[in-house]
Amino acid sequence: MRVISPEGKQLGIIDTPKAVTLALENGLDLVEVAPNAQPPVCRIMDFGKYVYEEQKKHSHAKSTGSKIKEIEFSARIAPNDFNTKLRHAEEFLDHGNKVKLRLKFRGREMARTEIGFNVMKSAVVELAGMGHPDAEPKLIGRNIHVMITPLPPNKRKLKFHERTEGGGVAAEPDIDGETDDESEPS
Repeated sequence: MRVISPEGKQLGIIDTPKAVTLALENGLDLVEVAPNAQPPVCRIMDFGKYVYEEQKKHSHAKSTGSKIKEIEFSARIAPNDFNTKLRHAEEFLDHGNKVKLRLKFRGREMARTEIGFNVMKSAVVELAGMGHPDAEPKLIGRNIHVMITPLPPNKRKLKFHERTEGGGVAAEPDIDGETDDESEPS
């Protein structure tokens, strides 16, 4: 069988018992890499470490998948609350997360669902620079739902935040030019 050293160098074609003793001398395992090759290829490596690193790669790949963040509105939302919720949604979209916008009707608000649809449509329009809706807003029970998927990173345009040098998001400047993050005693 053809044997490869732990450093990745080819040791040549060696008999199986010799290859096993060579691996044991190094305190490592002899792992068959390509059984169908002629001659079969084996590698001297720490198999436990290899399995651990492969699991780590796969678990890391799962955790970086997009998450769904939910923002809840009401039909009679004040403009400043509306902007705050849009600022949070924009931040989630900037991090690559999907955002589910949900408007909850209370009591007699169900008689005027068009008000809720107007709120949701204006939210979708405000977030158009960061993401696009998967479908039109839908009334389901007492709620209106719409899912927004983020645009590719190079096409995102922040509206409520500014990008910092490190790629993060800074707070929106106030009217007097100061950001929300700056805290000076009054």
